[in-house]
Amino acid sequence: MASFMGDLWSSIFTPGPTPTLLIATNVTFAALQLIFFALLLATYSLHFVALSIISAGLWWSINWFAAEMKLAQQAQEAEKEKQEGDNAKTRQKSPVRESGDSETETEAVSAKKTAKSSAVATGSATSGLLPTARDHKKRLSTGGEGSGYGSTDSEWEKVDDTQS
Repeated sequence: MASFMGDLWSSIFTPGPTPTLLIATNVTFAALQLIFFALLLATYSLHFVALSIISAGLWWSINWFAAEMKLAQQAQEAEKEKQEGDNAKTRQKSPVRESGDSETETEAVSAKKTAKSSAVATGSATSGLLPTARDHKKRLSTGGEGSGYGSTDSEWEKVDDTQS
């Protein structure tokens, strides 16, 4: 009994439905069903029938979910073994590269990102998405980016420019 309780405690912190946790769940739901049946016999209240049906539905759904999780884990393990087998076959068939020709996956990804970012930068510059010098001057005269406040000095400069 002590080892079961220790296993139950450790299964709480283990991802997925463990056999120990499923046993504890099934025993608990069976005891709950017995209590509902005893209360039904003692009180003749239909509320305990309704609670028993709800409890049975939850009990069934927990066991169904655990079975689906087990099938998904088995499928994932089979896929992993298949990929490992394919990788082993590929390693045997591929020629050995020289040390200078070696390219890791991260090097290839970073090269693609660098090429993509430079293409985006040149594309945005040619399409007019980058701020121009006129936009920069306009921002400075209105008191900074997004401040929404124009200083009175810049207003007086505008008045002086129009009168001249």
